[in-house]
Amino acid sequence: MLAVIGTVPDQTFPLTHGLVRMIDDYLIIDHRKIIINRGTPALIAAAIKTAGSIQDSPEIYAFLIGDIGKGDGSRKLYQYLSEHLSEFEFQVLTFHYLQPDVDWHNKVMFAVEDMEHQPILIADAGFMYVAKMSGQASSYDLFTPDVGELSFLADELAPHPFYTRGFILHQHNQVPELIQRAYQHKNAAKLLLVKGSMDYIADEHHIIETVDSPRIEAMEAIGGTGDTLTGMVSVLCAVKNFTLPDAATLAAKANRFSGYYANPTPATQVIDLINSIPQALLKVLK
Repeated sequence: MLAVIGTVPDQTFPLTHGLVRMIDDYLIIDHRKIIINRGTPALIAAAIKTAGSIQDSPEIYAFLIGDIGKGDGSRKLYQYLSEHLSEFEFQVLTFHYLQPDVDWHNKVMFAVEDMEHQPILIADAGFMYVAKMSGQASSYDLFTPDVGELSFLADELAPHPFYTRGFILHQHNQVPELIQRAYQHKNAAKLLLVKGSMDYIADEHHIIETVDSPRIEAMEAIGGTGDTLTGMVSVLCAVKNFTLPDAATLAAKANRFSGYYANPTPATQVIDLINSIPQALLKVLK
């Protein structure tokens, strides 16, 4: 089973967890309906579409709470996870949009260590930030940064993304150097999937793979395409016959083909790409 941990942009949404379904472009969890736009709901929807297209894929479980950036919801979810996560069993744990809080992050990691079987750990967005800030980035199996987020990982002195030094931020065309720097200072997971005009799959030793086609320029204007990529790779990491680099490469290719088959325009929404995932996966798996 895959568990996705994150937030929804609704301050009134209570702490909710359970198996997630997708009906008529909405997520359903514990009888609650969630609109799919971007962020964690888009990640979960992409995971559901991916799981429905792959044999022996995991069920999708989620831990969600409302948070509009103030951090109140995130702290409640951190506390619940620190107290109860060890009671669950998951193949993969994907952490997404939570307000970075180093103390709570460390408590959650203690709960992960207490789980009977250690899951594959994936972090994106806010949780990737706090993993680096806590000094525990290397405890994770996969980070999925874009180039801006990679710049923060590569800056060994920056305590927060706001303080990433300018000379590092301006190295967007030097992704391999940023990857090397992140690993040099132990601020990267065991594997990186760097999202951008060219996607990079890398470990501490070398660039394993790059993916740059098909290149669909209209996707650049669609919010949530990084979230869909993380959703896909989370499911593929749980499929027994895929290694983590295999899963990352397939997800990067399928994410691009979802744009190709959706034939996007500036008006296209992320749900249109999500609904193209089965066709995209069929293409890349061939």
